[in-house]
Amino acid sequence: MRRVADPLFYLRAIIFVSILGLLVLPLGADAINAIARPVVGARGDCRVLSVVDGDTVSLWCSGRAPERARLTGFDAPELFSPQCVSEFIAAQQATWALRAMIFRAQNLSVTRAGTDRYDRALISITLDGQAVSRKMITAGHARSYQGGHRAGWC
Repeated sequence: MRRVADPLFYLRAIIFVSILGLLVLPLGADAINAIARPVVGARGDCRVLSVVDGDTVSLWCSGRAPERARLTGFDAPELFSPQCVSEFIAAQQATWALRAMIFRAQNLSVTRAGTDRYDRALISITLDGQAVSRKMITAGHARSYQGGHRAGWC
């Protein structure tokens, strides 16, 4: 009975559930997108396995190993190396916005445009006939980006 009255017990439970939610919820959402949303690319059937951040996805195309792919035409806040708390929050929002856009789309297509300096595939994704770059910029989750120096988000 002492355990029920201990505030640390509840704090630990809240922390545990929060961490579990931060890990399980994105994995579940990505799994649903990967299973339910095939993408027709220039080289055959592809799937977005996961959304890494607001401008990067993990992509699998038949006959190829899974690979990281950088979405072209826009720049989203950095999720893994944010410069401030507001950038981290904006990165979370951009990541979830991209997941939701992919989930809601009926038709998806991928166009490859080479690789970047980190050896990621450069791709553009079209959702229901609209470029995902335009949708992300219009929604306020990204800025137009055509290469070169990127502005900060803080």
